[in-house]
Amino acid sequence: MSAAGAVNEALCAALVAMLERDRSVRARLVDDGKLFGGYAPEMEAVHVENARSLEAILDAHGWPGLSVAGRDGGMAAWTVAMHAIGLPVFQRRCLTMLAAAVDQGETPAAFAAMLEDRIRFNERRPQRFGTIFDWDEHGRMAPWTLADAPNVDALRASVGLPPLAEQMRQARRGKREKGDAPPPDHAARQREIEAWARQVGWIA
Repeated sequence: MSAAGAVNEALCAALVAMLERDRSVRARLVDDGKLFGGYAPEMEAVHVENARSLEAILDAHGWPGLSVAGRDGGMAAWTVAMHAIGLPVFQRRCLTMLAAAVDQGETPAAFAAMLEDRIRFNERRPQRFGTIFDWDEHGRMAPWTLADAPNVDALRASVGLPPLAEQMRQARRGKREKGDAPPPDHAARQREIEAWARQVGWIA
């Protein structure tokens, strides 16, 4: 553990390097037209490798929050955790540690909220904060099912997130800019997602 008030620069650099590799591979796969339409094996391999490296850090340091890894390192650690979608046990462990870090003022509350929503999506359960978007049956990018739609903006505000309508505009614009398109068969895609979730252990 770093001394009080002293960021572990080597740890921060290692975490940032993981994120940079993730972004580099993702950008190349986008350019090659290989990212969308399923979980690209090369992207999955990077996510798993980064997750295993982060897991070793968690074992040694706990969650790498602001006082240990700085803002950049903490952001990188959270991104690695968010992208480890094929590792249910790992993502759930990260959420538990993130929630504790939020209570200690070591990481933004929005980080834990977004990871919770991602886990709920993977488990095919309604999300709480409306941070996960997916194609709906009309071919539009929309929030995954909400657990409490009337109060979602209040929940979002409680963790420092903007109104849902604002994020929806950003999500739809981002998909257009990246060239992603809705699946030709919405129902078939949902069945594929559920089958994958069962295969990797999100659903019993």
